[in-house]
Amino acid sequence: MMTSFFDQFASPSYLGIPLIAIAIALPWTLFPSPSSRWINNRMITLQSWFINRFTNQLLLPLNSEGHKWALLFASLMVFLVSVNLLGLLPYTFTPTTQLSLNMGLAVPLWLATVIIGLRNQPTAALGHLLPEGTPVPLIPVLIIIETISLFIRPLALGVRLTANLTAGHLLIQLIATAVFVLMPLLPVVAILTATVLFLLTLLEVAVAMIQAYVFVLLLSLYLQENV
Repeated sequence: MMTSFFDQFASPSYLGIPLIAIAIALPWTLFPSPSSRWINNRMITLQSWFINRFTNQLLLPLNSEGHKWALLFASLMVFLVSVNLLGLLPYTFTPTTQLSLNMGLAVPLWLATVIIGLRNQPTAALGHLLPEGTPVPLIPVLIIIETISLFIRPLALGVRLTANLTAGHLLIQLIATAVFVLMPLLPVVAILTATVLFLLTLLEVAVAMIQAYVFVLLLSLYLQENV
């Protein structure tokens, strides 16, 4: 029995060995690999359609240089969606509720977009720190503010994903606990609460997919500024 609502976010371990690596690698085994046949099954067709539509929508505003990131963005999207959705199943662990994992994904990818901008167009990349037409007395202040906002981007990426998933899991556990407690006392209220729990679960499924899309979309916008 869990002693705290936050115990569900603790990284699982077995004999002192952390199992987060298995939780991260497991989703990849659930996706079928396309075969060399001309006709595939429905699962592979649906998977290919989803990846193609997502990639086309995401890379539409990018130029040809940004299209080199298509495979990375598609893989990251599939990974985040699968991990977030599997975390909604009972007796599972959601790695994306760990801020360390999300920051480990956000910081290198954000840093890569910044380095690409400084290498390909250093003048335009540095020009983002100072808006055009800024009064001279405000130039030092705006440079400091824009620099801070630039370095806050990866933190915002990681915290947004962590906070939304953590809040959803906590809310589901709180309402589920209320249903369990109210069932022998007030069955009618417990049934109504269970209905709310079901609707909230559907909402969390949508949130899990939307947050994965927002994470990748923001990375593509950062890339758009630097290519």
